[in-house]
Amino acid sequence: MDHSSLLLCSIVGALLMFSARASDWCYTGCESHTPSHWGDLPGSFCDGKRQSPINIDTRYVDKDSKLVAFNLINFTSNITSMINNGHTVKCTFGDDVEVSGGGLNGAYSADQFHLHWGDTNHHPGSEHMINGHRSPMEMHIVSLKKGLTADEAMAQSEGIAVLGFFINATEDGDMTGSWNTLTSYLTDQIDTKVSIEEDLSIQDLIKNVDLTKFYRYLGSLTTPTCNEAVVWTVFHEPIKINKKLIERFPANTGLSNIYRPTQALNNRQVFASPASPLPPSHPWCYDDHCEHTSSHWHLLHHSHCDGESQSPINIETRNTVVDKNLDAFVFTKFDDKHAIKYITNTGHAVKCVLKDGVAEVSGGGLGHVYSTLQFHFHWGTESHDSHGSEHKVDSKQYPMEMHIVNKRKDLSLEEAVQTPNGLAVLGFFIEAVSTTKSSSSSSSSSSSSSADSGHADSGHAETSTPSNMEVWKKLTHYLSAIKTVDQRANVTDEISIDDLLGNVNTRAYYRYNGSLTTPTCNEAVVWTIFKETLKVNQSLMSLFPTQAGYGNVFRPLQSLHNRTVYSTVASAASGPAPAPAPAVLFLLPLLLLCTVSFNLRQ
Repeated sequence: MDHSSLLLCSIVGALLMFSARASDWCYTGCESHTPSHWGDLPGSFCDGKRQSPINIDTRYVDKDSKLVAFNLINFTSNITSMINNGHTVKCTFGDDVEVSGGGLNGAYSADQFHLHWGDTNHHPGSEHMINGHRSPMEMHIVSLKKGLTADEAMAQSEGIAVLGFFINATEDGDMTGSWNTLTSYLTDQIDTKVSIEEDLSIQDLIKNVDLTKFYRYLGSLTTPTCNEAVVWTVFHEPIKINKKLIERFPANTGLSNIYRPTQALNNRQVFASPASPLPPSHPWCYDDHCEHTSSHWHLLHHSHCDGESQSPINIETRNTVVDKNLDAFVFTKFDDKHAIKYITNTGHAVKCVLKDGVAEVSGGGLGHVYSTLQFHFHWGTESHDSHGSEHKVDSKQYPMEMHIVNKRKDLSLEEAVQTPNGLAVLGFFIEAVSTTKSSSSSSSSSSSSSADSGHADSGHAETSTPSNMEVWKKLTHYLSAIKTVDQRANVTDEISIDDLLGNVNTRAYYRYNGSLTTPTCNEAVVWTIFKETLKVNQSLMSLFPTQAGYGNVFRPLQSLHNRTVYSTVASAASGPAPAPAPAVLFLLPLLLLCTVSFNLRQ
């Protein structure tokens, strides 16, 4: 073993020995030092808010596309020794064993693995649980982030990576394989190291587990001092071994029920790799066809839907406050005709997902650069007089509303939904235009807009020229391919966001701080509601409810509470400047004559 490996072993050994002094704590039988009292130990973090283990309720787990396959180096390395330290059985290995990939933030060096189990009466003893179910055993492979000392690793949020494997019992599993070899070295002699002479590796122990299916969350060590420094990976598929081999652990070591009870999740989010099988998401709806209608969204797990800064709202123009900092937006790649990746029917809306890292939004008083993720629509019914916008202006509701969702570029999506300005949503009202009117807008100028200063808004959204109907026809053509919930269709036509918006005036808008308008209603959104409406043919608008198969997909208005709605200084048109009024043209010669006469007198 080289010098770096020896150093790593000593560091991890010190970490585990520090966490495992028998005189300081126990699982059972030591009165004031059992798990419920670990928080009283010197230097303990065991009463923290991101403790482990947890119960993983798969109903509330979100899939994360970044949780890709692991890179496991030297997992075929021989296991060299085993020790019963009075709390568990710990095994070490010789060659450098390394873990990376799997969505981990760097590479980690592994030095040992250990196990948790129940008792001789076959009571299960895994630390983590899945949907309230505890497995007979659990194996943990512990790794330190490369380049960090033990102290540094325990002080960082993701300084330690632990791979957790459930172990389930079978009635007739192999009694001659790798697990038989491992259990043959079990001993009840505390702190006595036993050398393992036979060929045995971690890969031998986990060889039948699908390593692409796993859960991820941020937690802690599960023994004192419970440092909140662990990025946890808990694999979905268990290791399966003969129940008689499981019985050897408590019988041959003298240790039983060596697991910490599950800890409170405390608003942490658990994620799953794309390959993990998850049940359908918890049902919520807009109408009365499910248990959790909009008035009951606050009862959903991790919900913020009863907060004080919820959306949508009614914008009362007389109460808006002019903000001179609300300047022009900068839209990057909104003209990209290949930015839309696919369109999907979510069961609650029609959503168009953009390719990663293409479009961006900045300016507009946002203060940050935002990456554009997707846009979606809210609507009423197929009726020509239907109203389905989420926001209202002076109590007026519009037929549809389009939301362009953007995430702060410097934050992950998980961080953004927990940050007050982590998301920026651009909202556009959509109105019907007669099919007999001109449908070209890409070459037409925006209609002139009435200026507003102070509270001089007109009380309704301003009207723009019709949007490009040919582009809207291309987009709505895909609706027939996503009639079933969760269906998606790749967008192959040339369609840009600019094409859909046409010449709408993006300099005139309202601004307020609010929330997502669907569960879990995170209060993380800087809202921009544009004053001009998009104009789309009624026949195309009606395709959304008829093809999707549902209507009235909008959340009711929420209370403004003490929030302020701001407005741009003036509704400056985005097209050419309007021509002077006839009265002004009549007065110009007189003004010129007066000026000349005045100059002659001087």
